[in-house]
Amino acid sequence: MAVDVGGTKVEAALVASDGALLDGSRDRRPTGAGSTSDELAEAVRAVVAHALAALPDGDTLVGAGIGSAGPVDLVHGTVSPINLHAWRGYPLREQVAALAASVLPDAAPVTLRLDGVSLALAEHWVGATQGVDNALAITVSTGVGGGLIVNGRLLSGGTGNAGHIGQIQIADRPAGESAWAATLEVIASGPNVVAWAREQGWQGERGEDLAAGYVAGDEIAVAAVRRSANAVGEAVSSVTTLLDLDVVAIGGGFSRVSDDYLDLVRASVQEAPVNEYARRVRVVRSGLSDESPLVGAAALVWQADLLG
Repeated sequence: MAVDVGGTKVEAALVASDGALLDGSRDRRPTGAGSTSDELAEAVRAVVAHALAALPDGDTLVGAGIGSAGPVDLVHGTVSPINLHAWRGYPLREQVAALAASVLPDAAPVTLRLDGVSLALAEHWVGATQGVDNALAITVSTGVGGGLIVNGRLLSGGTGNAGHIGQIQIADRPAGESAWAATLEVIASGPNVVAWAREQGWQGERGEDLAAGYVAGDEIAVAAVRRSANAVGEAVSSVTTLLDLDVVAIGGGFSRVSDDYLDLVRASVQEAPVNEYARRVRVVRSGLSDESPLVGAAALVWQADLLG
C-alpha cells in the first residue's frame, strides 16, 4: 500500500511489484493549509480504508510505504509538512500502521520517508534514472521537492530530510531578513512565479495564463519562466558540484509551463558551474506519470534494499 501526503491532497493506492497501481484502489482527498489536524487525519483514514477495501481475496499486503511532505522525523515516525500548519510532529507512521493492522502481517514494514526521497526511488525503479547510480529527481509544481540516489543507494540523511532542494538558498539574503525569499521554491515554484510576474505588472492569474503569455511572447511572462528555469539550473549545478551527479530527472506541472523549460534549465546548468565536471550532468524529463508520488511510496517497500 502506498500513501502520499502533500500540501493539497492525500492519496493512497495498492501498487504491485512492477509499479502498477491496482485498478479501483486509488483514492484522494483534499488537504490544504487551512485544514485542521482532525480533518487531515480523517483524509488519511478515508483513502487508506478505500485502498485496503480493494485488496483482492487471496492477495497479501506485503507492506506500507508513506511519502510525505516534510520535514519528517524517521526516529519517531512523525511529519511536520511546511504547508500543512496543523501538523507539527504528527504521528503519521503510527496512524497508517494502525489503520492497516487488520490486513498487514506482523513482520511487514510500514516505512515513512520524505516525498521527494520517495520520488527519487521511483525514478530509479521504473522512471528516467533506471540503472543510474548518481541521480537527482526534482518536481517543480506548487512547491519544489527532490530526492537523491548516491552510489546506487537512496540518500535519506541523518534525520530523513536529505533532498529538500526547494529550501536551499540560491540568492542573496539581505541582512536581518528571512532566508525564505532566497530559496529555490520561492523563486521557481508555480504559484511563486505567478506572484512574481504580477508584482512586475503582469495581469494574469494562474500558471496556465503564464504559459499562454510565454507562447505569445509577453515580456514579463517570458522573464518569469526564464527566471524559474534559471533558478532550477543553478540549484542543479550546485548539487551536482557537491555530489558529482550523472542524471537529473525533472517533473511536476510547472516544469511543463513551456515546451523549452528543460532546455532553459540545461542552458543554466552549462553556464553556472565553476568546475567543468558539473557540466556533464544530463537533465531529462521525468519518466513517471501523475502516479509518481504513489509509485514512490510503494518503492519504499518494493525497493527497500536501496534505502540508505
